[in-house]
Amino acid sequence: MFVSTAYAQSGSGGGGLEALLPLVLIFVVFYFLLIRPQQKKMKQHREMLAAVRRKDTVVTGGGIVGKVVKVDNDVELTVEIAKGVEVKVRREMVSAVMSKTAAVSGSAANEEKPRGGFLGSLFGGGAVQKAEGVSSADDKNTDSQSDNVSSDEKKKKTD
Repeated sequence: MFVSTAYAQSGSGGGGLEALLPLVLIFVVFYFLLIRPQQKKMKQHREMLAAVRRKDTVVTGGGIVGKVVKVDNDVELTVEIAKGVEVKVRREMVSAVMSKTAAVSGSAANEEKPRGGFLGSLFGGGAVQKAEGVSSADDKNTDSQSDNVSSDEKKKKTD
């Protein structure tokens, strides 16, 4: 006849699994949004460092741009940062390879590549941008045309 208050308040018996479910869902979201993309980026960086060769133009972690003169071993590179100025750089301190020595097939250097991945395209960051450090022939033509116009104008002003 008398029901204990503790038994009446318990409601259901599956409280342990229901409490763990939000934590598991949060971990899954963090894995796909943070951990997995970071691992892919680290893998690409390791592959880039393994592919560094002589005559590649590299950017160090400090922002110094130079040309690889010699690959000393698996740990060090000799980089020329100015004429006659060579420094030894640890391979893992190379943050980017700006130009490779191997010829790029066709017009692959002028191709435009999308940036931002899947989430970037969802949120508007997947716009197509020109490859870094490569200017198209049209840009060069417009620059040379403007130089020609300015030199013609200078000639007219002096006459």
